[in-house]
Amino acid sequence: MSFYPTDRIALFIDGANLYSAAKALNFDIDYRKLLDEFKKRGILIRAYYYTALVEGDDYSPIRPLVDWLDYNGFSLITKSAREYTDAQGRKRWRGDMDIEIACDMMEMAEHADHLVLFSGDGDFRRLIESVQRKGARVTVVSTVKSSPPMTSDELRRQADTFVDLADLATVVGRPRSSHANPPKFLGTEDDDDDTI
Repeated sequence: MSFYPTDRIALFIDGANLYSAAKALNFDIDYRKLLDEFKKRGILIRAYYYTALVEGDDYSPIRPLVDWLDYNGFSLITKSAREYTDAQGRKRWRGDMDIEIACDMMEMAEHADHLVLFSGDGDFRRLIESVQRKGARVTVVSTVKSSPPMTSDELRRQADTFVDLADLATVVGRPRSSHANPPKFLGTEDDDDDTI
């Protein structure tokens, strides 16, 4: 990753997308290490974390992570997930955070030199192009080393820099948890299940 010591850096973490990519690479993200790593690379002005939550659940497996992030330097952006029934009649949840990420990236492009997007979603290609026109550099963090790859080719080409999450595993990762109930993240209708 190409960062200058005076870079004002903002992180945009699509929680479900990052979780899915790390899971495909067989490790978990250590968010304290991730934050510390980017503090070393420049002046970290904001670290946004985006996720949808199921409202009304007595206990949500993602709640401990969300609470920890909220108290440890991340700006949490959440919204309620919407329930729907898929073609097979199964109850699913939809919680797309693309608009929230896009709005925040456009706003932060005026205040940051380098924006780091943790997502492989090709829908962000046009957003990156717009942010670059405002003068910000953009690094995309996702993976092509999983099967199937978790990032779109168009997104990789548009970014100033692409970093494969697999190459950061030793820096921001830890071995996958062996506990029986890992946190569940809500994905979009494109996911093949509601845990990513």
